[in-house]
Amino acid sequence: MLYHHFTFKVALLAAVSAASMAFAGPAQAQETEEPISTPSEDAGDEEPLDDDFHNRRIDPLNRIVVTAAGLRQLDLLAGTTVVEGEELQRNLDGQLGEVLASQPGVSASGFAPGASRPILRGFSGERVKVLIDGIGAIDASNTSDDHAVSIDPLTTEAIEVLRGPAVLLYGSQAIGGAVNVIDKRIPRRFTDEPFHVDFLAGTDSATDLREFGGSVDAILGGGFIGHVDGSWRKTDDLEVPGFTVAPELRADLLADAAEEQEEGNFEEADELREAADQRGFLPNSATETWSANGGIAFFRGDSNMGVSFGVYDTMYGVPGRPGAGHHHGEEEGEEEETGEEEGEERVSIGLRQYRADFRGDIALGNGLFDRLKLRAGYSDYTHTEFEGDEVGTVFDVSGIEARAELVQNPFGALRGSLGFQYYTRDFEAIGEEAFVAPNETEQFALFALQEYGNGPIQLEGSVRYENTSVDSMTLGIERDFDTISGAIGVAYEADDAFRTGVNVSRVARAPAGEELFANGPHIATQAFEIGDPDLESEKAWGVELFARGRRGDAEFSVAAFRNWFDDYIYLAQTGEEEDDLPVYAFLQQGATYTGIEGQLIYDFVDTDDLRLGTDLRAEYVRAELDDDTDVPRIPPLGLSAALFAEMGQFDARGEVEWYEDQTRVAPFETTTDGYTFVNASLAWRPFEDNDAIRLLVSVDNIFDVTGRRATSFTKDFVPLAGRNFKASIRASF
Repeated sequence: MLYHHFTFKVALLAAVSAASMAFAGPAQAQETEEPISTPSEDAGDEEPLDDDFHNRRIDPLNRIVVTAAGLRQLDLLAGTTVVEGEELQRNLDGQLGEVLASQPGVSASGFAPGASRPILRGFSGERVKVLIDGIGAIDASNTSDDHAVSIDPLTTEAIEVLRGPAVLLYGSQAIGGAVNVIDKRIPRRFTDEPFHVDFLAGTDSATDLREFGGSVDAILGGGFIGHVDGSWRKTDDLEVPGFTVAPELRADLLADAAEEQEEGNFEEADELREAADQRGFLPNSATETWSANGGIAFFRGDSNMGVSFGVYDTMYGVPGRPGAGHHHGEEEGEEEETGEEEGEERVSIGLRQYRADFRGDIALGNGLFDRLKLRAGYSDYTHTEFEGDEVGTVFDVSGIEARAELVQNPFGALRGSLGFQYYTRDFEAIGEEAFVAPNETEQFALFALQEYGNGPIQLEGSVRYENTSVDSMTLGIERDFDTISGAIGVAYEADDAFRTGVNVSRVARAPAGEELFANGPHIATQAFEIGDPDLESEKAWGVELFARGRRGDAEFSVAAFRNWFDDYIYLAQTGEEEDDLPVYAFLQQGATYTGIEGQLIYDFVDTDDLRLGTDLRAEYVRAELDDDTDVPRIPPLGLSAALFAEMGQFDARGEVEWYEDQTRVAPFETTTDGYTFVNASLAWRPFEDNDAIRLLVSVDNIFDVTGRRATSFTKDFVPLAGRNFKASIRASF
């Protein structure tokens, strides 16, 4: 640990030293930066986000990438989406996965209303990196689907969904992509406003939602800007259409009830029938979350640096699988002193994270390098699983991630950046169901990204070297991995509004501590999980074709991809039982992922008084293992079509989301029925040509249809929300 803290201090000292050199020159007049509402013509510059929440249309060439410094187009990020403004408000949810689930190529783990992580192109967990302003969330959400992401979307400014080989600059864990949450906990720009206030409040009918959040930024003088924000969100049990459990599970429960009835176990039979007939709401799915952050930043000339500290706290229920008991090896009929079987206790999770962040952006002048970008974060995370009122298992995670990136000044037609990244995490699980042995992960990485060409053809390349050590002192096991990942791409730009190209990548990922050392019952997932300490590095070749641009009144973006994995690591049900729980094991073999995703926005009418158009989206993933079975929990074909109208102070939208049956499933995995949701929304800006206040009302799943996510461990007994009326107000002044 002393070494870890020393390394972190070195990163901070480097930042202070660089800042001192940058700030040590002659005093400069303090510059102010006005909010920018349209893409910069110089796409290599980092672009601030809008202060007034304009619903900015995505540039068809995807130049709006806040964290991707140094490249003009960055086509290695072939599938980039920015969610902000009205779209972010319309899809706002307590969990990051649900906020993004309607984006092309994005699904959600959907474990419970209180825990849902993004899934990109069918990849989840260790293959999707969740970032806060370019650095990891440093929580335990990658460990298991029942663990919530420690990010509150309520105080988020924008969310970037980054896909493609260039995302490997943020870690080899980002094979599937990365989700980067942009907030203002460290102020990112200096304005001439003495203070700025943002506020959002909302409610809905499906969960009896009550939520509000807000932030204040204020000029403190001397080039300093301070920031504070906070949020609170509370929901009751989720209302669902029809029966809570899926038809197949309901039939099993009723059959078990009949057997118990025949054997004279009338009480057990009644309990099973009650579980089978449960309808209208999802028991034990309520949530309560709050967060608070404070930060300060110093600006001088073209440079700035800042720090922040925050707390994220949530408590949420974990819906139990009907008919599944947690006896944990007890003799049949053994009961606790309370008279209830241990397996009947409701499970809930309490999670709290304390987080400190540092960011520096230092102008280096006209030499070889233009800027030095520094980022570091520290997290102290505790996650407690409760069985009723009793503490079950406690997960403690502490970690540091530090990153430095040098952005080059253009040298002829060559542009790019290079840097290093350091990461360490201590993981410990305490309790009778501590299914993962204490372990420590330490990782050091070097990376570079380069682009060449000013004409219609550009060449791009990226490379990343990682050394990762994963050790468990308790088990006496030490594993060390050296991995190299790289990508090369060619892009053709026919004109200023159309680009197409191809990327080829070779990536490698070291197995995580949970994949290596899991071995025991996990009450929240109701599974007995077994890792494999002999797992090898996961490796994959990938190819990706993309095209995007604008033609007439149409904007479009499409990407097709294929990945060939060696030693693919996955969690699969084995068909065995241990401690009355189904056994899930981390296995390894070859796998192939194939998919396509796209979006088309077409304006039928676009005048000063009216914009009328359609928004079409599609996604498809096919994932197979080398033994000709299917990869578990893959999303099905999804299509959506929307009509929208923008008329002065009003924006209206109606959409249909359709998902096909998922019948391509892994052994012991149940199939999922398809479903169609119809949604509608209306936004009103009381002040014409001013987005400072926006009222939004909407209704999701108008026809109260039952839907279940094929990507969810709990899909058989955790359906999506039924008809849901929502209202929210967002203000910025």
